[in-house]
Formats: sequence, structure tokens, C-alpha cells
Amino acid sequence: MTEAQYDAAVAAFLRSKGVTRCPTACVVPTHANVGESDRAQLRDYSAAREAARIERLKAYQQAVAG
Repeated sequence: MTEAQYDAAVAAFLRSKGVTRCPTACVVPTHANVGESDRAQLRDYSAAREAARIERLKAYQQAVAG
């Protein structure tokens, strides 16, 4: 498969699946210049996820112990 064929296949896949951005870019913090409000939202989101993870862990530990 040539590079042009590969690029065309990837573009066709993205069009057919409706993918508009890289999923990885939505999951991890970026290295780009981001506004302070967006950084604050990301910190809040990360803190909420961590709190939920800890709560699930506590619930699991209680279920196993009890």
C-alpha cells in the first residue's frame, strides 16, 4: 500500500466513522498554550475523577472486608 493509498484509506475511515479529532488528545493534558480557565476546568475534572476513583476503591475494599 502506498502512502497516498494509506492516507486515502485513513481519510475514508474517519469520514465513515464520524471521527473529528484524535481520541488520545481528548484524554491527556496537552502541551499547547491553553487558557487559564481551561486549565482550571481540566484540574477540576481530574480532581473529580480521582475522588470518584478513591470512592470506588473504598467501596470495593469495604465489600471485600465485609
